[in-house]
Amino acid sequence: MQNGTLLAAVDLGSNSFRLEIGRFHSGHIERVEYLKEAIRQGSGLDETRALTPAAMQRGWDCLARFGERLQGFGKHQVRAVATQTLREARNRDEFLGRAQELLGFRIEVVSGHEEARLIYQGVSRLLPQSDEHRLVIDIGGRSTEMILGQGFNALRMESFRLGSGSWSLRYFPGGEFTAEGFRTAEVAAKAVLDEAVHTFAKDLWSVAYGSSGTVGAVAELLANNGWPAGVVGRAGLDWLQTRLLRAGHADQLKLEGLRDDRKAVIGGGVSVLRAIFDLFELDQLLPAQGALRQGALYDLIAREADDTDVRERTVGWLASRFSVDVDQAERVCALSVTLFEQIASPDPLAGRFSAKLAWAARLHEIGTHISHSDAHHHGAYILDHVDAPGFSLPELHRMSQLVLGQRGKLRKMEQALDDELFAKQLLCLRLAVLLCHARKTPDTSTLKLAYKGGHFRLTASSDWAKRFPQSAWLLQEEEAAWQKTRWKFSLELK
Repeated sequence: MQNGTLLAAVDLGSNSFRLEIGRFHSGHIERVEYLKEAIRQGSGLDETRALTPAAMQRGWDCLARFGERLQGFGKHQVRAVATQTLREARNRDEFLGRAQELLGFRIEVVSGHEEARLIYQGVSRLLPQSDEHRLVIDIGGRSTEMILGQGFNALRMESFRLGSGSWSLRYFPGGEFTAEGFRTAEVAAKAVLDEAVHTFAKDLWSVAYGSSGTVGAVAELLANNGWPAGVVGRAGLDWLQTRLLRAGHADQLKLEGLRDDRKAVIGGGVSVLRAIFDLFELDQLLPAQGALRQGALYDLIAREADDTDVRERTVGWLASRFSVDVDQAERVCALSVTLFEQIASPDPLAGRFSAKLAWAARLHEIGTHISHSDAHHHGAYILDHVDAPGFSLPELHRMSQLVLGQRGKLRKMEQALDDELFAKQLLCLRLAVLLCHARKTPDTSTLKLAYKGGHFRLTASSDWAKRFPQSAWLLQEEEAAWQKTRWKFSLELK
């Protein structure tokens, strides 16, 4: 990546949407601009977990403004990430379709573990370099992430479904602050976070940091009201809770430095934070400057360097964890990519589509760890549910569908096959799997795959079919399978 390159990260959080623009210089990112809008999308989920029309419109209006600012940015310069609210929302596809059009860039809905990984990347990049073992805590609108790490490496990551917005709606309805509300909210938070006490035991870390959101707001409030700057202490939290109870209602709360957009969620945030202090027996929490959006920016840099893309490491880890036959996986990977490159559109992003096909090919036998006969079904399930650092939920689902469709009837893939790019990827993977059926590198030097107007054509030189009759028979079966889809696949074997 060239010095001076502008990069941007968009964080679609449950409370706020944020846009961070930075300039790359010698491995670091210097802030150019930061925009934040309180959207409160998390409070716009109805009882069926669907975003209300008003909540969607607030998000769309904000992203239209962000989209105007990002005009002129290339796709490789922007990463947009959505978190817990859109993980939950049943109608997220409806929201995302319009949202991506307005923003001008793809929006990734990431898993809780991926959100935690990006948070740690952002925090660690903006902290002084140290060998200390750190506990990083991020209390967002509808989820709380905890990460144990050292240096730039996140060692343990968890995401819990509680946050300042959801806890405020549940335990401080209408903005009313009561002693009973705080007691109930803290007990409930401890019940959700109880398992974290073992996962992030005190003897595993030496310093605790709080990232963004609630911790940043509380630290700023305390500093503006005479408490020591740069730290959140137990005594300060007790004082803040007393002030909330004295006010009795969010509308009556008057504190130096308290923004109006924070009043609606301050009760839930304080109760979750107090529960964490109790569970981990904390004396203080240090606010960190970095957050998810900075992590997304540094991840863009890593993705430009193939040897550091965390997704490459994740694929290798999954292959090892599920005892994949590496030699066979590499054979299928190499052949599927070779075939795909023969029919890929002249698109500057074709290399990225090829890489995603390669990842699916390297993991196509991941399900054999459970059952050989239904390996493709089990493999698809694993990829749809595994915590895979670096991957968004849609990326994992796309890979799961390729793994599911690698063999068998294509009727199960009817909806996915409406996408031309997916059809190209799937055909290339299926061809590679069947041509590598003997679990050795096949002779494909004379095989050529072409595509035009919905028609795939595979040709081979004379005597290929005679030399490889089993492969030829399998290809004829594949030709018949595609006749039942909207795509045509024909053979010219001699």
